[in-house]
Amino acid sequence: MTRGLRGPTDHVVVVGAGLAGLSAALRLLGAGRRVTVVERDPLPGGRAGRLDAGGYQVDTGPTVLTMPELADEAFASVGDSLRERVELIPLRPAYRACFADGSALDVHTEEEAMAAEVERFAGPGQAAGYRRLRAWLAKLYRVQMRSFIDANFDSPWNLLGSDLARLAALGGFGRLDARIGRFLSDERLRRVFSFQALYAGVPPRRALAAYAVIAYMDTVAGVYFPRGGVHALPRAMADAAGDAGADLRFGQEVNRLERAGERVTAVITDQGRIPCDAVVLTPDLPVTYQLLGRRPRRPSPLRHSPSAVVLHAGTDRTWPQLGHHTLFFGSAWRSTFDELTRTGELMRDPSLLITRPTATDPALAPPGRHLHYILAPCPNTEVGPDAAAWSELGPRYRATLLRELESRGLTGIAQSIETECLVTPADWQARGHAAGTPFSAAHTLTQTGPFRPRNLVDGIENAVLAGCGTTPGVGVPTVLISGKLAAARITGPTDRARPPRVPRGHLSGKPLV
Repeated sequence: MTRGLRGPTDHVVVVGAGLAGLSAALRLLGAGRRVTVVERDPLPGGRAGRLDAGGYQVDTGPTVLTMPELADEAFASVGDSLRERVELIPLRPAYRACFADGSALDVHTEEEAMAAEVERFAGPGQAAGYRRLRAWLAKLYRVQMRSFIDANFDSPWNLLGSDLARLAALGGFGRLDARIGRFLSDERLRRVFSFQALYAGVPPRRALAAYAVIAYMDTVAGVYFPRGGVHALPRAMADAAGDAGADLRFGQEVNRLERAGERVTAVITDQGRIPCDAVVLTPDLPVTYQLLGRRPRRPSPLRHSPSAVVLHAGTDRTWPQLGHHTLFFGSAWRSTFDELTRTGELMRDPSLLITRPTATDPALAPPGRHLHYILAPCPNTEVGPDAAAWSELGPRYRATLLRELESRGLTGIAQSIETECLVTPADWQARGHAAGTPFSAAHTLTQTGPFRPRNLVDGIENAVLAGCGTTPGVGVPTVLISGKLAAARITGPTDRARPPRVPRGHLSGKPLV
């Protein structure tokens, strides 16, 4: 049995109304706790925020939603339902991948559709390899989810068990790129199933094959878009928490934690004091450790994932070759990861993600207009330009990216922009994100599983952490799980949830798919 908090936990204050904090709050409410959620922004969401830019409704964080059942579990803990709150639209295809040689591939999450597309793109041998890869990804996911992702760790010894042997037998401790290469010889296809290692902050040739579980979520489990944007998910979670009795306090900055010995007794905001029996802290790790007044000792400093430059562009036109999500791969690959993680240079031959949410929900832009989210991975401020350099570098890099997209077929994109917002590592750092990256600590071997910063801090009896910096890690699905794991530290595995309530309205809601 894993360790829980000591002492009373009747009233829990959750600091941060992002996905992790809201996931924890819903589960705590379902277990009968009184919950207060404190958020510095005027809206819920955290990284999954919302910007209204001249009639364009912009998601400021994640644009890809997978594994919605993890969110539905949080709703269910208070007798609510994701499908009652949010309309989820399955994306078919999930992605469009465009390559430097002019070829393009639609990435489907349905097996038969994807096998047919791979055969068209690269021949029947690669299609057969894709089917074997898909089966391997599914086995990998099943082993990892139950024992390594959806699990609290108190010690590396918690890893020992039959699933560790199964993971080893599946090749999970080999290298990602080499393992994908056992199934697919076409280098373009290998990129489609390994670029996700960027989320983990590790080049595919060095990443553990176990990280292919991210590719499972992206290419097998299904990709969805909530009507109203990804921000609709935290907004719905906050509404469900409020209806279940949570005290939601937006626009309040947490300044410090009041302590008596090893217990947090109150959360102090810029608007007053909130007494508590326990606290869930979801800010990025440096902010959390500063509030706690202690930082756990590690044998080496934390390494952080690459960052990203994001250009939110409201335009008067779009381009038919774009899907909802489009990956533009450059010719370079290995050198690109070296630039992002080792040499600290901006990509000379960039690989880019463009999300066009108005392809699925035109209401996110004024009539006849379009919204494009252009993401360019870049080094974080530890290995690349520091935050101060981006005041001059940002506008120059924006122009470089637009020229690059022009050369890749998005003719007239610079002239089409009517409204825009440029986000650089300096902006992420100003939001409290370590090393100027929204992707937090990298998933190196020594920063994964029981070696990742724990959601408990020694010397503090009644505080627990949640969010992408702690276990299990980065990404919408894992952040939702982090909230679940944080709540479990408070309620314990034997805590019985109160009987579910019937949601407002009627039981037949919008279909999940």
